[in-house]
Amino acid sequence: MSEYVPNEVLENKTIVRKYRELLTVLWPKTDAEERKTIRKAFVLATNAHNGTRRKSGEPYIYHPIAVALICCKEIGLGSTSVICALLHDVVEDTDYTLEDIRDLFGDVVANIIDGLTKIDDLVFDNKSQSIQAENFKKIFLSMSKDIRVILIKLADRLHNMRTLDSMPPEKQLKIASETSYFYVPFAHRLGLYTIKSELEDYAMKYTDPIDYFSIANKLQATDEERRQLIAEFAAPIQESLKANGIEATMSSRTKSVYSIYQKILNKKVNFEDIYDIFAIRFVFDSPVEQEFEICWRIYKIVCLLYPTNPSRDRNFLTHPKPNGYQSLHLTAMSKAGKWVEVQIRSKRMDEIAEKGLAAHYKYKEDNSAEADREMDDRLENWLMKTREILKSQDSDALEFLKEVKLNLGLKEVYVFTPKGDMRTLPAGSTVLDLAYQLHTNLGNHCIGAKVNYNIVPFDRVLSNGDQVEIITSKKQIPKAEWLDIVRTARARRCIRDFMRNEQSGINAAGENLLKSYFEEFQVEYSQENIDKIYTATLSKSWDEFWNNIVTHKISKNKIRKIMAMKQPKELAEFQKKIEEEIEKKSLDELIDEQFTTTPNAFLLDNDYERIKYVLADCCNPLPGDQVVGFQVTDDKIVIHQTSCPNAIEQMSKFGKRIIKTKWRKGQDIAFLSGIRFSGFDRKGMLKEIIEIVSSQMDLNMRSIHIEAKQNIFSGTMMLYIQSVRALTDLIEKLRGIDQLETVERIGYDVN
Repeated sequence: MSEYVPNEVLENKTIVRKYRELLTVLWPKTDAEERKTIRKAFVLATNAHNGTRRKSGEPYIYHPIAVALICCKEIGLGSTSVICALLHDVVEDTDYTLEDIRDLFGDVVANIIDGLTKIDDLVFDNKSQSIQAENFKKIFLSMSKDIRVILIKLADRLHNMRTLDSMPPEKQLKIASETSYFYVPFAHRLGLYTIKSELEDYAMKYTDPIDYFSIANKLQATDEERRQLIAEFAAPIQESLKANGIEATMSSRTKSVYSIYQKILNKKVNFEDIYDIFAIRFVFDSPVEQEFEICWRIYKIVCLLYPTNPSRDRNFLTHPKPNGYQSLHLTAMSKAGKWVEVQIRSKRMDEIAEKGLAAHYKYKEDNSAEADREMDDRLENWLMKTREILKSQDSDALEFLKEVKLNLGLKEVYVFTPKGDMRTLPAGSTVLDLAYQLHTNLGNHCIGAKVNYNIVPFDRVLSNGDQVEIITSKKQIPKAEWLDIVRTARARRCIRDFMRNEQSGINAAGENLLKSYFEEFQVEYSQENIDKIYTATLSKSWDEFWNNIVTHKISKNKIRKIMAMKQPKELAEFQKKIEEEIEKKSLDELIDEQFTTTPNAFLLDNDYERIKYVLADCCNPLPGDQVVGFQVTDDKIVIHQTSCPNAIEQMSKFGKRIIKTKWRKGQDIAFLSGIRFSGFDRKGMLKEIIEIVSSQMDLNMRSIHIEAKQNIFSGTMMLYIQSVRALTDLIEKLRGIDQLETVERIGYDVN
């Protein structure tokens, strides 16, 4: 990226031009009074940010104007949202206060701005707490009252991602990870498909640049071929539509880079084997009551012109997606022998598909639109669940975020009670989830269920159409391991609330028991003496301490011995033995020392004794992979690939713990990695594989597992390898073996 050279005259002209572009988009949907207020917000923001520049060197005011333009042009929001977008960083970054905004623009704007303002000045005693998580919790709290908070926040994040090149690499990783972990699910849930796809692509560009540019370059190289194929395929359809009196606009869209990458991973295919890289869309305008009829008429025209694949038909007309998406999809074979996905929808459906929630509200006045009413119910139900989570007694922001993320799930299953009432749950939900959705007591005492008249355990995953009767027992109570079984936020919250109440009882019982011991020993029951036992027994938490008192793991005799230690020297010697096991220098000090000699990055080499780091098991990074260090505790750095989903989750929550990391050049260390392969079984194939690994590549194999069933040959191999380049060379050589169809690096182990 070329260096930005400030030019005040040109910048002032650019600011005016951008503002006029904003007004041009807003003009048809605003009156004179609204435009006057927008101008007031623009002037205030321009003055407030005067002299401030972005990392790129551009005037800061470019950013709020761009966010406002995204709000009105790409999301379809109105004047209030544009005012808030222009002012969204004023309270956070300038001397203006929230009360100033309230006085000038009223309560609605002030409340939205408050929800958009970060709380970075918080100080936490608990090191596991995350300021980022607290910021998101604040956004969700505001969002539950006014959905425009998250919509403006999405616009803000989209512009930040579009201009991320100017940020340092560690900031790029943090922001990209945060984007894919939090903002992408929200964009999806709110039906903002275009924004969601763009955010995914930008996030992948920075967390996995090698795969991103590999796919992006292939898309660019095949662009002309796709254009020609689309033109030849669409022409007969357009002629037939015209002959049948149907006016429809044809457009095409190419699958996003991230979406293609996911298909390559999930389907285990090559780029060249993906047949729905692009889709053709036919959009028509009609009254709501005629939409379905016209969709099926266009469907019939396509089927008469081209062979179709019925297994790929998708009827989202009568079965909309949870975010309100409606369309009719089919896949047809072109004359060139390529499969082409065809999407058919009305203008109303298209706006909702592209602009999600904002477009939905535009059509909300039409009470005859059953799909819109259904979408309204779904969105309100989702917001209601978020409000429920906010009411939870649990103040841990990270746990809160986990619950909200669970609540963002879009895939759903429909199940029925014995009376025929239908219930909707996220895909992957269990019997226990349904029990808690029906009633807290049903969940707390659930021991299983009758699913389709068959008795099953409560961890059974439910499927569409299941009829479920919950079975309970008064003796059953929730346990900690239940949290690993349930999928829904409500079930998790109910289990934790029960356990929290149970723990309160245990703590009270432990206090009473310890008090009785102290009375017997004739020792004062004081916090000082309690702390003495807590410290001496190396308890990790007060809950653990009181549990151990009640269960006698901290026995009466042990307490007697500790209290008999009258001299501080006795306790000090006891503690000294433990302290000797801890390194003299903290990890932070060692990292600082490393950066003093190598300021650009933390270098990975074989110096394990000096700075302790471990390679993450989930992604098994190799020299040559793009990696990031993450300080998970005071005494450990974990090294992940930057594209590893687990690393993305951690970086999105604890961005300040990211440590810029790279491999030391020329190192000769062997790392354990693995490959997975499959093909058609034949004599001598295993011998050829081992010949390449051992003789040609001279690699040390740790283990190999082979299986052959019905002429299909598959296996995995773990081996020690020096770099990702060596692994890539090995995979390419193995792919040259006759009848060995797929060879791939073992991917991420995400739990």
